Amino acid sequence: MPPTIAKSNLFLSNNVSVGYTFTLAIPSDYSGDFNGKAYLMETDQMPLNFRTAISVEAMDGRYACSLQVFLGSVMVWSSGHVSKFYTSDSCVLELTKMGDLRLKGVNDDDIGWRTGTSGQGVQKLQLLESGNLVLVDAQENIKWQTFNFPTNILLLGQRLSVATHLTSFPTNKSSSSFFSFEIHHDKVALYLNSGSNNNSNNYKYSYWEFQPSESRNLTYIELASRGLEFFDDKYRNFSQIFAPYQDSARFLALDNNTGNLGLYYYSPYKDKLEASFQVLNTTCDLPLACSAYGICTFSRTCSCIRMLARDQDSSNGDCNEEFITGNQCGKDEVGIMLELKDADSLLKNATSMSNSSKTRCANSCLNDCTCAAALYSSRTRECMFFDMVRGVKQVNRGSGLSYMVKVPKGRIGKHKKRALQKWVLVLILVADGIVLFLVLGGLGYFLVWKRKKRLRDMNCSS
Repeated sequence: MPPTIAKSNLFLSNNVSVGYTFTLAIPSDYSGDFNGKAYLMETDQMPLNFRTAISVEAMDGRYACSLQVFLGSVMVWSSGHVSKFYTSDSCVLELTKMGDLRLKGVNDDDIGWRTGTSGQGVQKLQLLESGNLVLVDAQENIKWQTFNFPTNILLLGQRLSVATHLTSFPTNKSSSSFFSFEIHHDKVALYLNSGSNNNSNNYKYSYWEFQPSESRNLTYIELASRGLEFFDDKYRNFSQIFAPYQDSARFLALDNNTGNLGLYYYSPYKDKLEASFQVLNTTCDLPLACSAYGICTFSRTCSCIRMLARDQDSSNGDCNEEFITGNQCGKDEVGIMLELKDADSLLKNATSMSNSSKTRCANSCLNDCTCAAALYSSRTRECMFFDMVRGVKQVNRGSGLSYMVKVPKGRIGKHKKRALQKWVLVLILVADGIVLFLVLGGLGYFLVWKRKKRLRDMNCSS
């Protein structure tokens, strides 16, 4: 059954004034596929203009309310990108007379999101042709703007500085990790973050980096029609990631599912937005290409680490059942490191230990409650520690790399025991089958012999 989508078009040019209020009703009964939108503002450029909507979406047994900006059918900004606002009965968008834009429930005490611009002279909410949703005063000075609060998309003309970054969250509800695209003074990089976005103890692993050739301090980047431009502290453009097509880039996006970064343009022939360039081009270069405790093989398919270690067939299922999560302590839970030779990790920027032996590397991980796996290089004698088992890929023989995974105590023995039990069961079944065959065969032979003897006796008597 397709999702229930309620849409309403209430286009009021491209701006609304203070005192504006709009209420979107929420269904009294929960419907897991409900997705209601009311479009409030739009720009007039074509094709693919920008629109602003208030949205109510069914999520985890509740209804989430948010303010959103769309380019065509693509959501390019949302007030609920990081933190959801759940409400019942009604979702209310209000631009107060004091200039504060906020989302709330029926009661004023139930405020789920706000701009915090009360008393700053705000006169109206305006949607610019750039897709920037702004609050301005009587002199058109911007007091608040969505461009200062990026989500996973950077629009044409929007800047990203060292103080801001793009974030995207995998749609898999069981995943506690998220992606980020961040700016540093010497590079830009993609990261896989372990844990919650608000957790200060997150582990951050880079899986792609780009360093400009010029040795200048990178201050900010800006999306231009030709691609992504880099600027130094004197606002001079000194490097660029070019879009391969002549068509103007409309936005840069960090994909929620794969963590890939791409430039997107509008194709008039297909009447939709398409990727013109992506920084990662192969499956095994994506950090979450395989499930936890999976490895991306030379055939670009996923196999469970336990199966590859025992030379069994690949599997695309859940590989987590044979291992622990890596954040348990105690002698009863941890016992051994399962080694996978000639395997590397896409994840860099991990905690490391230099001038180490393989044994020391393994023992250090075993004794660390947060360590789930370790990567050891016999060539550099470096050991890297990970709190998750993701981004593992096969490499050529002779690499000197060993990927070691923490395994519960007795797990390897259980593998062998289960295998032995299976062979014993097979042997028993075969033996039983042979015995049954011999018994039935002997019984059949006896019946045939007895019948022939009776016929001979009858012939002799006649």
